Amino acid sequence: MDFVELEAIEGLRWSWNAWPTTKNQVSSLAIPLSIMCTPLMQSTELPILTYDPLICALCAAVLNPYARVDYQSRIWVCPFCYNRNPFPISYSGIGETNLPAELFPTYNTVEYKIDKVDSKFRSNLHLGYGWSNGLSSSNVSLSSMMSVGTPRSIGGAGGEVRGFVGPVPVFVFVVDACMVEEELRAVKNELLLVVEQLPENALVGLITFDAMVRVYDLGFSDCSRVVVFHGGREVSSEQAQQFLGIDSTKRQQQQLGKTPVIQKLGFLLPVSECEFNITTAIEEICSLAVVMPGHRPQRCTGAAISVALGLLEGYSVNTGSRIMIFTSGPATLGPGIVVDSDLSNAIRTHGDLINGHAPYYAKSCSFYNQLSKRLSDASVVLDLFACSLDQVGAAELKGPVQSSGGFMMLGELFESDQFRKCLRQIFIHDEEGNLKMYFDATIEVVTTKEIKICGALGPCVSLRKKNSVVSDRETGEGGTYKWKLGTLTNRTCIAFFFELCDEQRAEPGSAFLVQFITRYRHGSMGVRKRVTTAARRWVENKSPEITAGFDQETAASVMARLAIYRAERCFARDVIRWLDDDLICFASKFGDYIQEDPSSFRMSSNFSLYPQFMYYLRRSQFIDVFNCTPDETAFFRLMLNREGVVGSLIMIQPTLFQYSFDGPPVPVLLDVRSIFADVILLFDSYFHVVIHYGSKIAQWKKLGYHKDPNHENLRKLLEAPEIDAQQVMVERVPAPKLIKCDQHSSQARFLLAKLNPSVTQNSTFIDGSEIILTDDLSLQDFIDHLQALAVKG
Repeated sequence: MDFVELEAIEGLRWSWNAWPTTKNQVSSLAIPLSIMCTPLMQSTELPILTYDPLICALCAAVLNPYARVDYQSRIWVCPFCYNRNPFPISYSGIGETNLPAELFPTYNTVEYKIDKVDSKFRSNLHLGYGWSNGLSSSNVSLSSMMSVGTPRSIGGAGGEVRGFVGPVPVFVFVVDACMVEEELRAVKNELLLVVEQLPENALVGLITFDAMVRVYDLGFSDCSRVVVFHGGREVSSEQAQQFLGIDSTKRQQQQLGKTPVIQKLGFLLPVSECEFNITTAIEEICSLAVVMPGHRPQRCTGAAISVALGLLEGYSVNTGSRIMIFTSGPATLGPGIVVDSDLSNAIRTHGDLINGHAPYYAKSCSFYNQLSKRLSDASVVLDLFACSLDQVGAAELKGPVQSSGGFMMLGELFESDQFRKCLRQIFIHDEEGNLKMYFDATIEVVTTKEIKICGALGPCVSLRKKNSVVSDRETGEGGTYKWKLGTLTNRTCIAFFFELCDEQRAEPGSAFLVQFITRYRHGSMGVRKRVTTAARRWVENKSPEITAGFDQETAASVMARLAIYRAERCFARDVIRWLDDDLICFASKFGDYIQEDPSSFRMSSNFSLYPQFMYYLRRSQFIDVFNCTPDETAFFRLMLNREGVVGSLIMIQPTLFQYSFDGPPVPVLLDVRSIFADVILLFDSYFHVVIHYGSKIAQWKKLGYHKDPNHENLRKLLEAPEIDAQQVMVERVPAPKLIKCDQHSSQARFLLAKLNPSVTQNSTFIDGSEIILTDDLSLQDFIDHLQALAVKG
């Protein structure tokens, strides 16, 4: 089966779909044993089961189609640890012709709705509805069974939410009051639209900051009431709660099960209770900052985030919260400072970071890393929306945004469509009217005894939970079999890494299993658990199944994540050397050649694209940070670290389509020789979409030929790439920047910088093609060098 088809079923892409049986054989593969997992990948055939999963008493694996079942004894044998587990009474009707959905051979992924309901309802759920087709239980609606009329408070010491049972989503908007008036107006307009779309029971809070941090009391109606914090000081969680009047003692008593004493505070309130007040407060936000000539505004971003987090910690809302930052410049005051306010001091560059000339960087990163731990413990997500022509400090903020799974957008203007689309996309609703966002997730991995878990790379945090299948060798977030995610989407992808156990040796030809258990809070705020169980086969070292099972696209995506993980800890040249050494080992093992004869080198189709991917990865903005700011690099790496295989490949090796009068658009090589005067190119690098008009096309366009009915073909040719570009941009968040440029224009650099420089100023033969002025190796030169080194053995 095709790897993409398998991913649609499992939500998994494996670098190797058949594994050798020993550690030495694995190390010779050059590419680590890894799985790119998209836990909540959309599927039209996903069964939703409205009962709790059955869990193995020994290894905590969930019942799945690979379990052996004894129908007479009502026992199931766990395929991971071979423990015998009894079926509960609710499975009394189980049989070969009456299977629950989780045992259907075609359902290796199922999702459980595990909302807690009364026991009488749960017994009806199990016993009153049979498994006539293995899915009839999914027709039971939990929402119809739940009592929702009983008043109940939520949020610990915080405000009450009447008429709703259970947790609610929480949003704290933190707005930079140093923006210019037009930008601030654009942000306020979008926030007003967001508030209109929120569920009535959602809790909301509002904070603004400049040199001070202002927390709005949305429950005070007589006038605008705020609590003000000095932006130059680091405020602990306890201090923030004390100044806000949140009694942590009462909150702790409630957590211990004692009778809570409800404090009526207005810093977080349901939309239904404060819609008028928060709307008025947002409309009244204005810039109070006085900026001295030759100075930047006094902006205390770090203090504002810290106060917002302290507020959420004080209310004990740990079931799904978001702090959403809207800023237009760098922090110049207090914790998390990026640069001081004097404009004579330039903001840090990559050169400054390398040479140690960024005085605030290390301390600010340390401050935000401490916030990351607090965010994870409180299940709070940090989102950053930054629009500025200069840097805003995204490099320092990358840690907490990435670890919490938050959203980052870097743009130029809040008035742009890019910002509006990004913010609105976060707050879209599903078919049932719930917010299409998921909170407070964990991912647990269960493996057979021969496999050890090394770690994960992606928007997750290790929970440091160890068992016998956790390896001592850590990769990324390691030392655990369970990870925490503040939030995730249907596209969130995490790379998991594995190795083989020293003590256990598998039998070639036998199967092994890996199970991913993702527990998360749905947009309806009910708890769900999605379970995916996948099987692959052990093979001998030289088995043709290894070659057939190699997924070069997944391998490139995995190596890209490993490369940026290394790049954040060592110099770029060391990362490139590591990539090159690994590629040479790979080519030497899997190439067909005669020793010391480079011209004889060949690779099978399953491996042939991988060296090309590595060539473009070496040249990418993820490794080569020349002409990028630290903020841009942080954004690029954050996006790569959460994108799936297809999106990652576009980032590594962009796509290029050619439009001409000769026929429909066709994909062409990412090469300077693909540029012609009479064609249009559509270039997609994930972050930029470029429509490049050849010189003749551009000239005809300037002369207005496309407006002439006699040149209808030209009009259609000009429209086609624009329609396709819009389709690409609609499906992608954050929206890429659209650039339209003519051949030889300055904007054409966005295309030329990514093309293979097969024709340069040093080329001996030039056939009229575009020339790229560069000293970089071309792809062909790179492959020639690789072959020469690989055949040396």
